[in-house]
Amino acid sequence: MSGVIQHYGHMLPITESTPRLTLNEGDTPLVRAPRLAEWVGVDRLFLKFEGLNPTASFKDRGMVVAVAKALESGATALLCASTGNTAASAAAYAARAGIAAFVLLPGGKVALGKVAQAVRYGARVVTVDANFDVALDIARTFARKGTVALVNSVNPYRIEGQTTAAYEIVDELGDGPHALALPVGNGGNISAYWLGFRRYRDTGRAERMPRMIGVQAAGAAPLVRGHPIESPETVATAIRIGRPATWHPALDAARQSGGLILACTDDEILEAYRTIPRLEGLFCEPASAAGVAGLRKAIAAGQVDPRGIAVCVLTGHGLKDPDTALAGGVEMETIEPTVEALEKLVG
Repeated sequence: MSGVIQHYGHMLPITESTPRLTLNEGDTPLVRAPRLAEWVGVDRLFLKFEGLNPTASFKDRGMVVAVAKALESGATALLCASTGNTAASAAAYAARAGIAAFVLLPGGKVALGKVAQAVRYGARVVTVDANFDVALDIARTFARKGTVALVNSVNPYRIEGQTTAAYEIVDELGDGPHALALPVGNGGNISAYWLGFRRYRDTGRAERMPRMIGVQAAGAAPLVRGHPIESPETVATAIRIGRPATWHPALDAARQSGGLILACTDDEILEAYRTIPRLEGLFCEPASAAGVAGLRKAIAAGQVDPRGIAVCVLTGHGLKDPDTALAGGVEMETIEPTVEALEKLVG
């Protein structure tokens, strides 16, 4: 595998002039999760583990296409506002392409693992004394001056690149799943998956279309409440967004697929966050667990049929947010340096 542009270029807006940029993104595993399926209450469950992309999140799929198209148009710098994962991805692909990256982060609202990535990739990292929505407004306004390429999800090439995850799921399963659940923050990813499934249906590669289950955090659920949230709050920092930039396409994806968008409390998200690695050995960041939490909640409420194949998208790796993983401290036992002490411990 040599990246999504090479592998799925025939499904993407790629020309002969588009640089074949890659960090070998895509081709992430679709892992059967039988123990978690029982906990969720579904017959068959697969986890699409996007945490194994180059910068450990799904953002790389769209970023590589957005940056390649920016290079094609002559851009010499990238700009984004970010809750963390976009910043890391933009910085990495800018470094790969040999151009500058500027990232705007909402003050005090980004997991440190993601900040560390952006810094080490060489981006100019700036904190804005406001939430993500304000930071994105600033970035969009500045980008209209035409001096930098904006690579947030409002960039249509980002959405195009993210469709490739849907293609991979169908390629592996042989058809679409019955349901697909994933976290929703800015709304771009659910829109991209739905676009990808529709395209594969239109080209004859898939017959079954999944019900799209979008999951927001209760403290940052503008799509569920039907209005923007001025001060969104949730432990799931990657989806702490009060004014989704891809609002209507996200709602359309749920409606057109016969699916839904629902909200889970932080407690429900954290329960799933702790259960996924314990039952299946896959470690995702808190926002990534929202899809699992939401699917479980929807099945319990009778909103989703538990029969058939369900896929939950784990959008980012757990090491993105080590603070949450270690919140409350870690209890470790200490033993004497002897085999006998170890034998007593093991029992």
